[in-house]
Amino acid sequence: MSARIDSRSPTSDLVMIEIAVLLALAAVGTGVLWYGSARLEEAANDLAAAYGLPAVVQGAVIAAVGSSMPELVSVLLATLLHGEFELGVGSIVGSAVFNLLAIPGLAVVVGGGIDTSRELVYKESLFYMLAVASLLLTFSLAVIYNPVAGSGRLIQGNVSRPLALFPVALYGLYIFTQYLDAADEGATTDTSVDMLPTWLQFGVGLVAIVVGVEALVRSAVGLGDVFGTPSFLWGMTVVAAGSSLPDTFVSLAAAQADRPTVTLANVLGSNTFDLLVAIPVGVLVAGSLTVNFAHIVPMMAFLVLATIVFFAISRTEMRLSTREAWLLLGLYGAFVCWLLLESLRIVTVLEV
Repeated sequence: MSARIDSRSPTSDLVMIEIAVLLALAAVGTGVLWYGSARLEEAANDLAAAYGLPAVVQGAVIAAVGSSMPELVSVLLATLLHGEFELGVGSIVGSAVFNLLAIPGLAVVVGGGIDTSRELVYKESLFYMLAVASLLLTFSLAVIYNPVAGSGRLIQGNVSRPLALFPVALYGLYIFTQYLDAADEGATTDTSVDMLPTWLQFGVGLVAIVVGVEALVRSAVGLGDVFGTPSFLWGMTVVAAGSSLPDTFVSLAAAQADRPTVTLANVLGSNTFDLLVAIPVGVLVAGSLTVNFAHIVPMMAFLVLATIVFFAISRTEMRLSTREAWLLLGLYGAFVCWLLLESLRIVTVLEV
């Protein structure tokens, strides 16, 4: 798509038709996402009951991994089809920020205050912080030991397969701790659940989510091209928000059903999967990929800030209040404004 919209030339009918088609595609994708998310959330609840998993494991593993599949697909598509690994990284980091700030905020606004727990705060949140640190360490090691000659102030490095295995191994540890917790709690199983139809429903939900997010991502890519938005920035905003919609739907549904533990565990579990699995998988498939540290550090810095705010709010009185929810939403609004200023070249922290 080579069409552009600016103040110097009138918009052609062809461009207007293209925009209408892309918006229609986004609407269809949203509808498919609603359907897939509802099927996924229902099937995840039934599977958790059938296997006797506690609520926190249900949210942190089953629902989180399922709703994170769009982020994994976005990394693979950006890397293998478009050759833009940083676009995939940007969508993951943007999605993580959206999950931490927008989803809990919206869940509280929709369903009222959310009570947290020490298990969420001291296990899930702390492990997620470790995931953020390990990914940043992986990129740092790439720059230190596999430097790539860049231009100007650019500091680049190749992320190799051995480096990518480090965060994947850490996710293996995360799954192992979840398994031990499930075994220690000794929860009872629900033998009334019909496993085969439930797993089929879970699979249908996953397929629908992937299809819906693909439609949204294609729409976002097309709109970004039409309006001349830099690809790296719409990866952090439009693609990130689009791929995070399954997390939003699952978490809001859980909040409305008075299952706040699932809401927060899904957010943290989804982010942990995205950082420790989705990004490294792109490297493992491609062999090695180049990252620009000047892009990575500001993105990760804001993610660290969002993580600190989320952890502090979750710990205070073990509850997310309505006022704290608006604080989270306001911080996400500041994130979007920052990227908007970057796209207008008013701010150049990301050097786009």
